[in-house]
Amino acid sequence: MATVVTMQEALLALTTYWTERGAMIVQPFNTEVGAGTYNPATILRVLGPEPWRVAYVEPSVRPDDARYGENPNRLQTHTQFQVILKPDPGDPQEIYLGSLRALGIDIDAHDIRFVEDNWASPALGAWGLGWEVWLDGLEITQFTYFQQAGGKNLDPVSVEITYGIERIMMALQRVDHFKNIAYAPGISYGEAFGQAEYEMSRYYLDDADVATNWRLFEDYEAEAKRCIAERLPVPAHGFVLKCSHVFNVLDSRGAISTTERANAFGRMRALARQVTGLWSERREELGYPLGQVEPAPAAATPSTYPEITEPATLLFELGTEELPHAEVRRTAETVREALVGKLADTRLTHGEVRTYATPRRVVATVEAVAPNEADAERTVRGPRVSAAFDADGNPTKAAQGFARGQGVDPATLTRVEQGGVEYVAAVRTDVGRPASQVLSEVLGSIVAELRADKNMRWNDPQLSFTRPIRWLLALLGDVAVPVAVSALASGRTTRVRRTAEEPVVTVDSADGYLDFLRAHEIMASPAERRERIVAQASALAAEVGGRVDFEGEAALLEEIVNLVEYPVSIRGSFSADYLDLPAQILTTVMRKHQRYLPVRDAEGTLLPHFVAVADGACDHELVRAGNEAVLRARYEDAAFFWRADLEVSPEQHRAGLAKLAFENRLGSMAERADRIAHVATELGRRVSLAPDEAATLTRAGELTKFDLASQMVVELTSLAGTMAREYARRAGETEAVAQALYDMELPRTAGGPLPETKPGALLALADRLDLLAGLFAVGANPTGSSDPFALRRAALGVVSVLRDRPDLAPVTVEAGLASAAERIRAQGVEVPEQALAEAREFVVRRYEQQLLDTGNEYTHVQAVLPLAGTPARADEALRELARRTSDPAFADVVTALQRVRRIVPADVAGHYDPAALTEPEELGLHQELGKVREALSGDYALAEFTDAAGALVGPINAFFDAVLVMAEDPAVRAARLGLLASIRDLAGPVLDWDEL
Repeated sequence: MATVVTMQEALLALTTYWTERGAMIVQPFNTEVGAGTYNPATILRVLGPEPWRVAYVEPSVRPDDARYGENPNRLQTHTQFQVILKPDPGDPQEIYLGSLRALGIDIDAHDIRFVEDNWASPALGAWGLGWEVWLDGLEITQFTYFQQAGGKNLDPVSVEITYGIERIMMALQRVDHFKNIAYAPGISYGEAFGQAEYEMSRYYLDDADVATNWRLFEDYEAEAKRCIAERLPVPAHGFVLKCSHVFNVLDSRGAISTTERANAFGRMRALARQVTGLWSERREELGYPLGQVEPAPAAATPSTYPEITEPATLLFELGTEELPHAEVRRTAETVREALVGKLADTRLTHGEVRTYATPRRVVATVEAVAPNEADAERTVRGPRVSAAFDADGNPTKAAQGFARGQGVDPATLTRVEQGGVEYVAAVRTDVGRPASQVLSEVLGSIVAELRADKNMRWNDPQLSFTRPIRWLLALLGDVAVPVAVSALASGRTTRVRRTAEEPVVTVDSADGYLDFLRAHEIMASPAERRERIVAQASALAAEVGGRVDFEGEAALLEEIVNLVEYPVSIRGSFSADYLDLPAQILTTVMRKHQRYLPVRDAEGTLLPHFVAVADGACDHELVRAGNEAVLRARYEDAAFFWRADLEVSPEQHRAGLAKLAFENRLGSMAERADRIAHVATELGRRVSLAPDEAATLTRAGELTKFDLASQMVVELTSLAGTMAREYARRAGETEAVAQALYDMELPRTAGGPLPETKPGALLALADRLDLLAGLFAVGANPTGSSDPFALRRAALGVVSVLRDRPDLAPVTVEAGLASAAERIRAQGVEVPEQALAEAREFVVRRYEQQLLDTGNEYTHVQAVLPLAGTPARADEALRELARRTSDPAFADVVTALQRVRRIVPADVAGHYDPAALTEPEELGLHQELGKVREALSGDYALAEFTDAAGALVGPINAFFDAVLVMAEDPAVRAARLGLLASIRDLAGPVLDWDEL
């Protein structure tokens, strides 16, 4: 096929390709849309049961991406080519790859990958799961299985394919700026659209009249409501889109406050949901003119099972479309556990169970599976002997009926005794089933029950998983095992690389399957893939005098391992000029956007090289050039953001936080930053701060979170804190202030680096305490696996910082939450005490889990949890407890204190009248208690208390041996209980003694 030369030809080629595959070609929508998704040919047509296959070009308008035509990769109007396949045809990825061929892309030479990228539009009540498609590292397409629209589950599911045409053309034509794209013969993109790009950018960023656009928003909203009232969903949808566009215009002009943003989103969301609901009703009223999609037919249930005569290896492969990288290992382990558990419930003997996984398959092997289940004898109890035989010993009708029901001769009935009563019984032999039948049921149930953290549906009527399951391979030795699950039936074929001459191949035997896959450029073992990547990348880095820090890049390496089936490492380079940017910017772009391994010298300094890992054989030079071009464009963006941000002072950025929403009820990010600064100051008053530390805390508080308004952090959110430090340094702030602003974002992950400075630690605590107090106050607690505000991470952060810094011991979790709540209440937000109690318990549970995860004994952890409000003190108690556990003297103290605690009711106060004590033993205990009190310091801990409390053991034992605590005389009884309660209360602050 001839190579596509111009963008015009590319659009024609895609139009022709999809027309030939049954798509109807429609026109772009006649109002501005942010994406082809919002065209009614997508967002409305995916609703309901009617089939729909459509393709169209959609100019997509995003005012916030306006850059006056200067940025090589960002435009306020870019071109999408949109395809909807409803229902899912079963092989949409393969069909899509054919469209790339139609564009003249050699998919054998390029590295083309499907990388997890899910989509959601809360305003439309819509979401889907899928991928971004990479061409040599460049995202060229969004590929999504629509799951919901207008808040409605979609049945059938539609496949949405959205091509980014400018990106594709820049890659194909190898140009470094959208203006240089050849749009038509002799006409460049810039010549055709450059003026419009500049003028619309001017309008969106500088000249759009705010009052006029607000008025338009109100008018469009009113007209949308009127259309809905008239039951006209199509024009109503058009006016909702107009609302959305003018909102985006206002946003690009910086005219949207946090409250206005939340309010406008709520209004548009309500309209969109009414429109989709009304559209669905209207289509049903019209009788679904396009017909209704019939569900895929169920696979035929196996009726016969092949016989196996010898033990054999089981091979089971579950084939999928590309799994999210985090689900690859998890799915392999889930399948292994399910297989082990389900086989244990059968009588089928077998050897070791192993599982392996790649993005496209989970492979399970089971050694030495027996050909049949073992037979089993089973005793079935029948009627009582007294009722089973007559006076002459002949079987009665009851015995005969029981024997007949069990399929045995009455003469073979035996007797069993149960509960002193004798019964007749039948001994039956359950003949073992063939292995193929047992495995058919086991494997089918594993597939049917398979779930992930986030699941989706496709064209299968019953299955649900993180990505579509497309094939099953099941062999026992060289015999196919029939498995039927919903619409899927197993066979003896597997799918290898999509670009292979024969992408579907027959598997002759279960034995040697990993070698079979290797021969087809598939490494099923993640460990083998990792070893190959490390070896290749190390060699490539060494060629330029560098190395890859695999320990520091462990998380990235794990992700790469699970993004490919056959790793092929390629070294690329970039201009050394980009090394003038902070290294964290460069490496964040490599990791987050591109999944490249950075190359460093022996001292750890970044070199102008990287290692990309392609999936399978490709043209190395072509793929290297593509990846280098992508990284160059990313770095140009970063350099643009860097220069733009440096022109704005930290104070101006800080003021810009007022435009960033945090949570509707808790206000803007500016309000949150103000709260953090106040809380940090309050916490600082509880600890000893040197004058310079106090000054640093005050100044850093004034700038708190300012970098969240910078273009760099908006684009690369993981650089929050890093950019605050960089920009603060360049703005002339002290190094102490810059470091405190960096420290406040730490720790970023469990076990990650912690704040180095006391002001930074106080800001980090205030940040997380505000998050916890505020979100628990408004009921945004984490539920199950849902934690959109990362409150678990925030709680772990509080615990980790307090554990790391004993000098912050006066800052307790309880005091910190109370301080945060006070600032939130000052904002007019109710913070119930119950919410604070739940937040405190939430933090304690994270601390408890940290202790258990590091191998501490459960009873010891429970014993120190009352001290969890001051984690550093609880840690000290835990260490002391571990040291003293084997000490007999400590055991005596524990026993004595537990005797005291058992007898004293919880409501008895720890005071008494010594004059009421007369017995020598109680007087002795009273005197010894006084000595122990005098020996203890004002803030005693477990070690000090235990050393002193050893003197109480003898008097306590003597007291209980000689004294009746519950004396008849109320005054004496009260004194004795009060004496014991005093001991209880003295011991209480250092440990929960009852847990030992």
